[in-house]
Amino acid sequence: MLGFAKKLFGSSNDRKVKAFQDHAQRINALEPKFAALSDDELRMMTDAFRDRLSNGESLDKILPEAFAVVREASKRVLGQRQYDVQLAGGMILHEGGIAEMRTGEGKTLVAVAPVYLNALEGKGLHVITVNAYLARRDAETMGRVYRFLGLEVGVIVNGLSQGQRQAAYAADVTYGTNNEFGFDYLRDNLVYDRREMVQRPHNFAIVDEVDSILIDEARTPLIISGPTEDRSDLYKVLDALIKDLIKDKDTYELDEKQKQVLLTELGSERLEEALEKGGHFAPDTTGLYDAANISLVHHSNQALRANTLYQRDKDYIIKGGEIILIDEFTGRMMTGRRLSEGLHQAIEAKEDVKIQPENQTLASVTIQNYFRLYQKLSGMTGTAATEAQEFGDIYKMEVLEVPTNRPIQRKDYDDEVYRTHAEKSQAIARQIAECHLAGQPILVGTVSIERSEQLSELLRTYEYKVEVSRKLKPQYEGKAKEAEKIGDAAYDITYETKLRGIPHSVLNARQHEQEAYIVADAGLPGAVTIATNMAGRGTDIQLGGNLEMKMQKWLL
Repeated sequence: MLGFAKKLFGSSNDRKVKAFQDHAQRINALEPKFAALSDDELRMMTDAFRDRLSNGESLDKILPEAFAVVREASKRVLGQRQYDVQLAGGMILHEGGIAEMRTGEGKTLVAVAPVYLNALEGKGLHVITVNAYLARRDAETMGRVYRFLGLEVGVIVNGLSQGQRQAAYAADVTYGTNNEFGFDYLRDNLVYDRREMVQRPHNFAIVDEVDSILIDEARTPLIISGPTEDRSDLYKVLDALIKDLIKDKDTYELDEKQKQVLLTELGSERLEEALEKGGHFAPDTTGLYDAANISLVHHSNQALRANTLYQRDKDYIIKGGEIILIDEFTGRMMTGRRLSEGLHQAIEAKEDVKIQPENQTLASVTIQNYFRLYQKLSGMTGTAATEAQEFGDIYKMEVLEVPTNRPIQRKDYDDEVYRTHAEKSQAIARQIAECHLAGQPILVGTVSIERSEQLSELLRTYEYKVEVSRKLKPQYEGKAKEAEKIGDAAYDITYETKLRGIPHSVLNARQHEQEAYIVADAGLPGAVTIATNMAGRGTDIQLGGNLEMKMQKWLL
């Protein structure tokens, strides 16, 4: 009975989205009116909307006209017209909900109309992206529409001065990453003079890839810390002892899934003996676990974590003699970020680079608590329905699934599982070669920098051979069933080499300066791009390549 009613009246999601699509028809009816305006007349609509708001009209009242103005401006500036489903997604964002839209449906363009509408109040609007590359890209591309309509656009990235940050936050629309906004909030709480603060009150934020930022990273603390005393010698001593200790696997227990490691009883005894022999115990103490030696226990555990849990080229890289952390969610370098409580120093001792002084926490906030400061919060993603309950409970945000503009043509195949790593690598290389020869661009995702470089090395020397003919070996003639059981070994097979070495690009944290150009070429016919999750959420790969970026590269 319930299924019949759902089929007859549609689901709750269908009814709500249909209501937004009905509103889109009102916007469509206004399209000829604004298409007839000149550029200057269209730009003057911004002042007209602001006057109406100051006279008491609500944002909801001017929404149809504001959305129609943005659609016309997008057509003139970007050559892109928002579809009805994109307008519906924009209305969901305006109402503080989450618009779930499939990959390739143009979520970046969806945000333009609600951003413009809410920025008209002059209270500041923040657009949150998952990485700095996307913040710059969207501020530049979509910023052309806002500037055309008379709005100011700012972008918050690493390396800005205090004055530049204040100017960016004072703009009508401000783009940036969740980390940049969060750390600016913490720094504002540490200043002594209000004039040194950079952020305004938290009015409205639209979060791109909202499930990644508000759910996956929700409990991640953002921490500002200051230096304490230099204890470089202690880190080096403990690192040497732990490296010697873990040669015996019975001295520790490792849980990679939970990212935990503990010394066994045997390990604790051996460490205690080594520390006592080296004279590292505090005066008047006889054991490692005496209260005065608690610091030794702590730093021993950090050295153990550094040597067993943290892997070079996966969790961090060494650049310019420094340990640079890699963001597990984006695959990008986190320059300036350091692990706390002596763990970063333990990794520096492990890799024999200069050990920086240990830090103490001065201020911290979780991503979840920071975003709950906003008066209005909305977001968009391609994967939110599975976390709908959490969004409702924690953020009071409703998830609505927006239908695609056209029926989906993409085919989703089943996963393939291989017995060994080598077999899997050969199968990947073969499929890459087939796509390359067919002129089909292919993006290959890897879990770490190390894995991306291993695959790159394989492709450099890979020979793609195609079977030309096969003939049954004389000893198997007349024994078809036996030959079938044995397989290829029962035949004399002739192969033709079609390809020696596959040209490709690698996108990982080591090549982050070239990211825009690598992504621009990734959609060219036959292009092969190996990437970590840097080329994950929000990265826009255009089939045929990005002509604008290619021309920019030629000019440089």
